[in-house]
Amino acid sequence: MPGALDGIRVLDLSTLVQGPQAAEMLHDLGAEVVKIELPGIGDVGRHVDMLEDFGHTSVFIACNRGKRSVTLDLRVDAGREAFLRLVETSDVVLSNFKPGTLDEWGLSYEELADVNPRIIWAAGSFLGPIGPDALREGADIAGQASGGVIASSGYDGGPLSTYGSLVADHCGSQNLQTGVIAALFARERTGRGQRVDVSLLGGQIWLQAVEYTHLLLTGNEAGRSNGGHPLVHALYGIFPTADGYLAMAGCPEHLWPGMCRAIERPDMVDHPTFNAYFVSPEVSAEMRAFFIEVFGTRTTEEWSKRLEAEEQRFCAVRSHSEVVASEQPYANGYLAKADHDEWGEQTWVGCPITMSDTPTRFSNQVPELGQHTEEVLLELGVEWGDLERWREAGAW
Repeated sequence: MPGALDGIRVLDLSTLVQGPQAAEMLHDLGAEVVKIELPGIGDVGRHVDMLEDFGHTSVFIACNRGKRSVTLDLRVDAGREAFLRLVETSDVVLSNFKPGTLDEWGLSYEELADVNPRIIWAAGSFLGPIGPDALREGADIAGQASGGVIASSGYDGGPLSTYGSLVADHCGSQNLQTGVIAALFARERTGRGQRVDVSLLGGQIWLQAVEYTHLLLTGNEAGRSNGGHPLVHALYGIFPTADGYLAMAGCPEHLWPGMCRAIERPDMVDHPTFNAYFVSPEVSAEMRAFFIEVFGTRTTEEWSKRLEAEEQRFCAVRSHSEVVASEQPYANGYLAKADHDEWGEQTWVGCPITMSDTPTRFSNQVPELGQHTEEVLLELGVEWGDLERWREAGAW
């Protein structure tokens, strides 16, 4: 069965994560994605964390499965000419360069729309396309810093930290793919494409809409996470066990008796303050101190059995390896085992979306740099003579 975006062609000019992951999701939703890369160098993501046994990097494999790679130097006339032939029959051009870069190469939205009025020109940047800092360059860690995520990490008085994942890039990619899909939907009504812009900064502010709303309405910073969330005053946070950690997601009133059974404290069922879902900051601090002591008396596995039996809202804090070893991600296709022509059976990150009528997909094929250049151009009807002319002129 075709995917939801079957028949849509995306030209992915982007590098590293913010743009490539957005294009990857469009692929998994059914689009054809042609990755346009600089000859001889390619996506910068090809050079981060090289896996020698596989000939690719974790970054590139994760964000570029199923795409076809075309090498074109868009800075030269021949490369631009070849690229515009692709634009004529494509739907989306996606990039994440410094604002103004494509304009300098004669590939602005207006110039591409002259070639194909239905084209959707989508760009991710660091701080947004306009404003006093628009031309600054940055990457994920700078995105986390720019939007205030790092400042809210850790404990009061302790060191700050980044996330252990590329959260700014990921939020940027989510917004980019959402903008593209919305523009495709709008094009069904108007017949025209449009320009879509997102940024790491915008994504981090949107990620923290709750915390920013609190500041804007009260004048007070929400504060650092301190093992939980600064605005959630409840049995909510990370608690050490005898050999690991538990994440507690609050205990509503109807679950409190079960919690008391789990910790073998039936005398606390009618506790005057702990038996409420949301409590004051002061009571929340008391609960935290009490449960840190309680949960420290048993192992994570022991507590997991007790809490699950009482249908509590919790999860053991798991490592990536523990997640990969569990059954739940495979049941939903979030992780999948599949054979590769060269690497044999491997476990892959799948698609986080399932759809009943237009199924999503994932591919474990990872393109070599420029692998599909001639193939893609010949499919457009380009003559061999033009291919030779463009090659000799430095297009690739």
